[in-house]
Amino acid sequence: MKIAFLLNLLCIPVLGTAQLQAIFQNKIDSIFEKNKNAIGIIVHVESPKKNISWSYAKGVTNIKTDELLNNQQPVLIASNTKPYVAAALLRLVENNEISIEQPIKKLLSKKTRKLFQKAGYDLNTITVKHLLSHTSGIQDYVNDDYFEFVNQHPLYEWKKEEQIKRTIDIGNPEKAGEKFSYGDINYLLLTEIIEQKTKQPFYTAIRDLLKYKELGLSKTWFINLEEYPENTLPLAHQYTDKYNWDSYDINPSWDLYGGGGIASTAKESALFFQYLFDGKIIKNKNILEAMYSYVLPLEQSKYCLGIYHFNLGFNAYYHGGWWGTDVIYSPETDATVTVFTLQKSFQHIINPFIGKEFQNLLMNKSNL
Repeated sequence: MKIAFLLNLLCIPVLGTAQLQAIFQNKIDSIFEKNKNAIGIIVHVESPKKNISWSYAKGVTNIKTDELLNNQQPVLIASNTKPYVAAALLRLVENNEISIEQPIKKLLSKKTRKLFQKAGYDLNTITVKHLLSHTSGIQDYVNDDYFEFVNQHPLYEWKKEEQIKRTIDIGNPEKAGEKFSYGDINYLLLTEIIEQKTKQPFYTAIRDLLKYKELGLSKTWFINLEEYPENTLPLAHQYTDKYNWDSYDINPSWDLYGGGGIASTAKESALFFQYLFDGKIIKNKNILEAMYSYVLPLEQSKYCLGIYHFNLGFNAYYHGGWWGTDVIYSPETDATVTVFTLQKSFQHIINPFIGKEFQNLLMNKSNL
């Protein structure tokens, strides 16, 4: 039996680094050929165990000029910003400056606190954990009317205070902790808490808490709130069919203050996840484990604390962003795959296939 088992093992092809990278490229080329209206795809695979740190791009960066897309071009990562905000908040927990079970009443600014209390919210029953897990019972300001306003006024400069007021105006309090309801407002309030605790602009505090300088994350920044990094290529154009938007034509303030806002390259987006789950940002294992532990019963929500935890045949720690951005890490491979698709309408066709397929290849489980 033992000899037969060993012989079977020997028959399983173990793919080397060069072979894997060639397969990755062929698969991206193939899916792009079938979906050329996706405009452009950028992929990065970060796999320390396989000695792979590989980026690839296919397509164009701008449909008006047909300039070829470069794999080192940054994009707006949209809601992929949320894991950064969550990790920064959990660093404050690690530093004993805050507790995730702490009610948010005394953590918010006086102005915000008064707004919510006047609207009937009991801030003593809403905790930091509720915000992190989208179980706060707070109505989000983002809805169809919001998108329509952005569509009609693409250059409008949104202020965080307006978005908070919009939440108050359109929503009614619901009981905290009972159901998952995804909302950017939760993360706007988290960035305010970060500012209140650190006495710094949230984007500066996040940069420090997440150790960007130490980890070499030099091409990750909050768009318009921080200076454009040196030696960084221009942002790729990102598109959506539904509204006929080009990201260059939309003021990014509509998605800027914590629910979204970060711009980064595919490589640095992958490195952030890799460093995070390898314990280089949050050292406390119990706190890091909480980030990918379910808050509600699994059938109700797979969202944890700033991260989705899916079972795709392997454990997948994932987040996606509105502009066609996805990042997926698996502890089974200890590897991260980032996929940016420039035409949003192709995000759910291309990104899940590449993310899952490449993780399976790294586990040597894919059908080649």
